[in-house]
Amino acid sequence: MWAGMLLKRYQLVPMFFVSVIFIFVSTASSQTQRGSQRVRLHVQDDQVVMDNSILRVTFTKPQGHITAIKYNGIDNLLDYTHGESNLGGYWDADWNYPGSKNAAVMDMLEGTEFKAIMETDHQVEISFKRRWDASLGHKLAYLNTDIRYIMLRGVSGLYAYSVLEHENGWPAFDIAEARLAFKLNSDRFHYMVISDNRQKEMPSKRDREPPRGEELAYKEAMLLVDPSEPELKGEVDDKYQYSLDNKDNKVHGWISDNPSTGFWIITPSNEFKTGGPLKQDLTSHTGPTSLSMFIGDHYVGKDIHFNLQDGEYWKKTLGPVFIYLNSNSSQNHSGSTRDLLWKDAKAQMQKEVDSWPYNFPASVEFLKSSQRGSVIGRFLIYDRYSNISGKLADVPYVGLALPGQLGSWQAECKGYQFWTRTDTNGYFTINNIIPGNYSLYAWAPGFVGDFMHNVTIPVSAGSKFDVGVLTFQPPRAGPTLWEIGVPDRSAAEFFIPDPDPKYINNLYMNVEKYRQYGLWERYTDLYPKDDLVYKVGTSDYKKDWFFAQVTRNVGNKYSTTTWQIKFNLTNIQQKSFYMLRIAIATAHMARLEVRVNYPNGDTLFRTYQFGDGNAIARHGIHGFQWNYEVPIEGKLLFQGENTIFLTQSFGGFAFSGIMYDYLRFEGPYGA
Repeated sequence: MWAGMLLKRYQLVPMFFVSVIFIFVSTASSQTQRGSQRVRLHVQDDQVVMDNSILRVTFTKPQGHITAIKYNGIDNLLDYTHGESNLGGYWDADWNYPGSKNAAVMDMLEGTEFKAIMETDHQVEISFKRRWDASLGHKLAYLNTDIRYIMLRGVSGLYAYSVLEHENGWPAFDIAEARLAFKLNSDRFHYMVISDNRQKEMPSKRDREPPRGEELAYKEAMLLVDPSEPELKGEVDDKYQYSLDNKDNKVHGWISDNPSTGFWIITPSNEFKTGGPLKQDLTSHTGPTSLSMFIGDHYVGKDIHFNLQDGEYWKKTLGPVFIYLNSNSSQNHSGSTRDLLWKDAKAQMQKEVDSWPYNFPASVEFLKSSQRGSVIGRFLIYDRYSNISGKLADVPYVGLALPGQLGSWQAECKGYQFWTRTDTNGYFTINNIIPGNYSLYAWAPGFVGDFMHNVTIPVSAGSKFDVGVLTFQPPRAGPTLWEIGVPDRSAAEFFIPDPDPKYINNLYMNVEKYRQYGLWERYTDLYPKDDLVYKVGTSDYKKDWFFAQVTRNVGNKYSTTTWQIKFNLTNIQQKSFYMLRIAIATAHMARLEVRVNYPNGDTLFRTYQFGDGNAIARHGIHGFQWNYEVPIEGKLLFQGENTIFLTQSFGGFAFSGIMYDYLRFEGPYGA
């Protein structure tokens, strides 16, 4: 059952309302001059073509599937075969019935009605709409969909957004994913770029297929046995190795060397994505494929599952995102040419960010700047036992999300989120907020815990709400006696082992080593019989604290593990309490038990089984954050050496485990 949960590719189809918009933009000055011609729309019986002399885009009619993008002398940047629904460019949603044990259904969100919304010399906007009704039964997701595309004069790119709607009285259903996908021309695009230090020549789709590729622990991870490019032989290819946090997922894509052409997905705002700034999701990967993920449970799991109840009304605008095309006339295929395309894509990304929210989409569901509000304030941190007590944290995150509970923004998926970071004096401004009622949430690297303002914040068009000075007192019971790690909602500071030489990705040999495949098995290699023992005062968490408390593989049976923290105490106050504070960066099918001084003694603390975001298998170093407090009576402690036992007591599965963010022992208090 649990293995079946791992990394499954859903195969379902939901029911709700979607509106999407694309717009095209030019980059080089020569393209801009050529782009001075007007935008043209050609409507035929079974297809629609938009052309601004920079690029030409073809759609199926009335479905709205993108079958071709002609640009820079290339007839089609996309991989498309007539009649194939999962090629070219398309939107889809994976959905299911509440409580269903079956695989999800994929709905391609195809339109049934085409309409030209705007047609001028400067802008053409078209719509592919679909409306759900009860006569459709369970064939499609319970959604109305209106997918739109916009082409602008002199613009070399494509903007896309969607509006999804579930009407009053409609049946309940769950959405696992909603995304925009592009399958690119595999004869052209071989070089993928995710960030400045994450870019490489990629294998082909065929390289992943047997016998050229060998499936590893799950189908997404393939060992390249006989790839078309010999230098890739022996590497692991896995789409999850290229995930990004929402806050960092601003531009990614592919480069063709012949002719020099870039295809980029630019995300100018994350207000419409689920899970807040730290939510991780897919970007680009072997195919060549580029994705814009709007709804998804990757790295979080069931805590962020999108559930619509019977009769629940819901509508949300996703995007726009910008599909940017650029080129370089140089015939030099060197890295410097690729760098020029990448630098230009980053510069364009910043222009898009600065232009948010856009003023050109025609849908009334996308609110312009004048229709939005703002929130200002000051955020301070006071920790009476900290060395910087009474002063500001360096870089707190402050954001708005639907009203909830402490930290609930991590799992919020139905509404919008708006985040910023304070300046060095704690002042912050959040602009362009969609009207509604919000809670204000915050957290700061270097401090445990979450903050939530106890006042609901109303935002209306043109409003400017001042929350005043907010002071966060991080959870604390007493002074710090010892600590392990850094409270930053990540396990990246801990020991990351070198990968098994049989399963490497050369891209991650020197950066972000945690993205290597199979690191969970390295724990057994390093601790074949006895578990980790950490000695406060002599051990170094960067070298001696394994990044994840996983199971041990003994004869292909995965057993539970118990880690020990040894520390010395003097002058114990027997009638007082001490506090063990545990911040967890992510967990998967785990259960944590805490004991003190006696490995088989009474359990002082035990969690339920928690976590199913699969960050261990998916090379993530964080996911959903949990914060736990374990009070310890002074009479349970010894003068001299003490031992805390941390048991991950759910075994039988390779990917069960816990990634700790930070541990701190405080006290005494409560005498």
